[in-house]
Amino acid sequence: MPTPSQAAVTTAAPRGLRGHTPRRSVLFFAFAFAVIADPVSSVAYAIEAALRALHGDLALLLPTMSLVVGLVVVVTANYWQLVRRFPKGGGAAAAAARAFGPRWTFLPIGALVVDFVLTIGISIAAAASAVIALFPGLAPIRIPLALVLLLVVAGLTWFGHGGRLLFAVMTVAFVVISVAVLILGFAAPHTTGHSASTAGPGHSAMLAVVLAFPVAMALATGIEAPSTAIAQLGQLDDTHRRRFGRGTLALVVVIVGGLTLALTALAVRLHIGIPGTDSTQIADIAHAAAGPGWLYSAFQLTSSLLLLAAASSSFQAGPGLLKALSGTAETPGVLPPVLGRTNRHHTPYWSVVVYLAAAAVIILAAAGQEQELVLFYAVAVFVSFLVGLLAMTRFARREGKPALVWVNGLAAAAVAFTLAVNLLRGWPMLSMLAALLIAVGLYVRWNRAGRPTGIEDVEARAEAA
Repeated sequence: MPTPSQAAVTTAAPRGLRGHTPRRSVLFFAFAFAVIADPVSSVAYAIEAALRALHGDLALLLPTMSLVVGLVVVVTANYWQLVRRFPKGGGAAAAAARAFGPRWTFLPIGALVVDFVLTIGISIAAAASAVIALFPGLAPIRIPLALVLLLVVAGLTWFGHGGRLLFAVMTVAFVVISVAVLILGFAAPHTTGHSASTAGPGHSAMLAVVLAFPVAMALATGIEAPSTAIAQLGQLDDTHRRRFGRGTLALVVVIVGGLTLALTALAVRLHIGIPGTDSTQIADIAHAAAGPGWLYSAFQLTSSLLLLAAASSSFQAGPGLLKALSGTAETPGVLPPVLGRTNRHHTPYWSVVVYLAAAAVIILAAAGQEQELVLFYAVAVFVSFLVGLLAMTRFARREGKPALVWVNGLAAAAVAFTLAVNLLRGWPMLSMLAALLIAVGLYVRWNRAGRPTGIEDVEARAEAA
């Protein structure tokens, strides 16, 4: 769920994109496909999370993931409105401040801080799982492998944003390879699995779907990225930033929704159930579709690289947010100034260390298993979604737009239900508690600092920097 690379910005031109600079279409391609790296990477574990919540019932998997994609569309529609209202960036934090007052800014900020940590942890763990599925001999060193990958990704942030030019390429490569796997899987699969459908009739099946889909809402993480990332596009005017943001949101729905439903349908068609200890469901789908040859290897390689790119994105966005909260020489901050210290590549290295340590702790706690983290993942970011939806509902009421009031209100109810179901599972309460404690802590420090102005634009400042 994290904000994307600034690489697209660094290659762009002054306002208007004049002279020898890339065309807007090239800039949009680089920006959009870097932004959607995180939500696209969520496909690697969200479908399996739903199947596990369904206790392996393949007959209910497609209805469950269809419901998930439907809610993703609803949340995306809200961020479509946010981009229109805040073309300079800011997302849910800016909306909360304008709708309810600046103190409410800290709730979505606290949620995003937790979400960035979880994105790093789950993406690194999933990347390690993808590597192990390709090379099963590495299974005994799962945790050391994940920690090494974590250190590598964290280390690359030392060099700033330059390496993240590859984000868009990684995303496109994964999509292209996935489409090839899907075509082969539906037309001429290498083999099929042995999992049988076990759906129960009537109400019990409906209840199973309703209780299972919130777990797979990890698929929605990253949807908020375009609404904040457009702050990077300082060389464009508000109209073009809106177009870039909304175009990227449309790509999220089409690519993430399309891949999710197609891979789910293929899993059902090929009877691919809950994977073994040293594999993943998405790896088993690719193996059944393409066999053990080069296409399967390419699928595993591109999925692991995309997951590492998603982790790297949070290693940029998370420390960037802490840096923005630490203030500047001219403006007092909420956090200690040490978190804003940067190297010559503009990387806030102490903030990177904070995220590195936090991600390492959760990887160790989950024994390197991404499915252990999915429940926590779909909680924190939904706090941000809910605040944003409530803010947009209030704006619609103020402006006398009853249709939008109903749409946003129903969407807020759906998000609140998803959040409540996940919290009722018990352990995800830790994710919510962490987000609330961070929000309260930031609010207290903001008060002690004399309530410096501009806190509602902290996300936009973090991206613009």
